[in-house]
Amino acid sequence: MKDHVFYLKRTIELSKLAVEHGNTPFGALLVDHDGNIILEQENIEITEKDCTGHAETTLMRKASKLYSKDFLWSCTLYTSVEPCAMCSGAIYWGNVGKIVYGISEKELLKLTGNNEQNPTFGISCREIFEHGQKKIEVEGPILEIAEEILGIHRKYWLK
Repeated sequence: MKDHVFYLKRTIELSKLAVEHGNTPFGALLVDHDGNIILEQENIEITEKDCTGHAETTLMRKASKLYSKDFLWSCTLYTSVEPCAMCSGAIYWGNVGKIVYGISEKELLKLTGNNEQNPTFGISCREIFEHGQKKIEVEGPILEIAEEILGIHRKYWLK
């Protein structure tokens, strides 16, 4: 299995594609227990006019149609930015057992401020999962990749 940075670099590429396609810079992917990337998703919120079109929630909609909850529990979801409250809910209900993210939601909020395109909640995914009945493992932020992710977001939000 590859290391976290390998998979997070791919989420960065998906974030760049999201921007190229007219969306905000977020990307997520799903890795099976053998380390294979089985699904990838960029943000589609703007172009699809879908308020739930975040990369993680869209990925979970697809994953839940393709795979059993037992299988998904053995998977890891990688995402460039910590999942928001909505995406955390989708991950929880979809039954993915582990999340790895590049930068925190709070770090993103420092960049986006009160931008109406990103009215985020000030709550971490860990805190959300603590109130659930499943022990979802969370790793992040991953500092080795954080600056690269922040660079994409600075370019997008501070233009």
